[in-house]
Amino acid sequence: AFHANIIMPNKKQQELNKMHDGHLLASETYIGGHVEALESGVFRSDIACHFKVVPSAVQQLIDNIDEALHHAIVNEEKRDMSTILNYEEEKAKIVAQLEDLRDRPLRHEVPLIYHLDVAAMYPNIILTNRLQPSAMVSEQTCAACVFNSPENDCKRHMPWAWRGDVSPASKSEYNSIRMQAESDRHPGENPNDPTRVFHELDPLEQATVVKKRLDDYSRKVYKRSKDTVVEDRTSTVCQRENAFYINTVRNFRDRRYVYKGKLKEAQKDLKAVEEGGDPAEIKRVSDLVVLYDSLQLAHKCILNSFYGYVMRKGARWYSMEMAGIVCLTGANIITKAREIVEQLGRPLELDTDGIWCCLPGTFPEELHFKTSESGKRSKLTVSYPGAMLNVMVNQHFTNDQYQDLEDPDTLSYKKSVVNTIFFEVDGPYKAMILPASKEKDKRLKKRYAVFNPDGSLAELKGFEIKRNGELKLIKIFQAEVFDQFLAGDSLEDVYAAVADVADHWLDV
Repeated sequence: AFHANIIMPNKKQQELNKMHDGHLLASETYIGGHVEALESGVFRSDIACHFKVVPSAVQQLIDNIDEALHHAIVNEEKRDMSTILNYEEEKAKIVAQLEDLRDRPLRHEVPLIYHLDVAAMYPNIILTNRLQPSAMVSEQTCAACVFNSPENDCKRHMPWAWRGDVSPASKSEYNSIRMQAESDRHPGENPNDPTRVFHELDPLEQATVVKKRLDDYSRKVYKRSKDTVVEDRTSTVCQRENAFYINTVRNFRDRRYVYKGKLKEAQKDLKAVEEGGDPAEIKRVSDLVVLYDSLQLAHKCILNSFYGYVMRKGARWYSMEMAGIVCLTGANIITKAREIVEQLGRPLELDTDGIWCCLPGTFPEELHFKTSESGKRSKLTVSYPGAMLNVMVNQHFTNDQYQDLEDPDTLSYKKSVVNTIFFEVDGPYKAMILPASKEKDKRLKKRYAVFNPDGSLAELKGFEIKRNGELKLIKIFQAEVFDQFLAGDSLEDVYAAVADVADHWLDV
């Protein structure tokens, strides 16, 4: 902001005694990201399970195959279609696999366990839609703007969901209680201080006194102290606002990609030097892996804070609208992805930024294109599950109103079509374990274990083994029991192996 000559706004001040439709507003926020557990059980890549494929959904994939592959090759990989030598052959393989799925929709086969997640979801939603706290504009702001004409197309209307807790008492009841508080005397700041009249209290103390009395009154009269209201709102995002905020987000995102690239190179080098067996070189390259991983993680934390900051109390750039838009857009992307996946396979768990799922073992995985280019660019690998979802994101979540300042003297802007939101495909994995809840018709969110093809743990979420302050007995039991989920050749064998360990620790 300083380098772009932006005047620093004042810190966000708490708005006291705010009303909503004639009721005192106790608190307000936006509806955040959607997390949901859909299934529980043991899913393994070597144990068959049932799938019910929707033929019409597969037919739609076949109809859109060219669009999906073109988007993956041109938009994602930045390659020229004319350089692809075996496009028709690879496309024919995928179509044949999809036709088999369409013609035999009821299937019993081994699953492909994938995690389909959006790379840097919130930062990329911010960048695609040119979202900045200062760009959230009202009708009054636009009315005073020199660019306020339809041909400029600089107002992007985006939805978000507002949630507020309001008092059930009416405004007249609120006014009566406030008048009563104004006529009473109130305790001093310290225990032995003389009592004070209402107008000697500071504004925050006044609001606290009135709210407490209103809550007590509501509990007696209405048998509750608050009602929750949810509203669908639409806010306007200015596409010509000074881009200092998103430029900073973009710089951090691009720098993180650099460190992620260096991390991959260091991991490849580590495998090579481990084969050589030189201890000093192994130590040097191992330290580089740790360094680059730490740097990309640090940048990830900072990147996500560009979203979190806008709702921080006392933030200079505060914007509930922006935070709400980011969250609702993210939730809509995951919901659309789920609608596709549940017609082709079985979604297991929805994260804020991704979806864990099982697809039939015969579902298309990767396309291996040969190109007319030389060196590393002579081959191109495209993940079909990723391409399938990314073309959906491109169709529904692209910003065709994005504008950049071209000439500061004439204030001319260049309009472009932007979408930096992409799904990444992690997997396929060897197994995923989702524990069941002890309560009927409930599922445990954010609690699962995922295993790599070599049997090592890829991800562990929500278990006591990861937490500090838990019983060591439980941690040792969980460490022993996880390996047993990979035992045997059927679900019966798995549960029997797990039960043996459980019985042993129950005896202990």
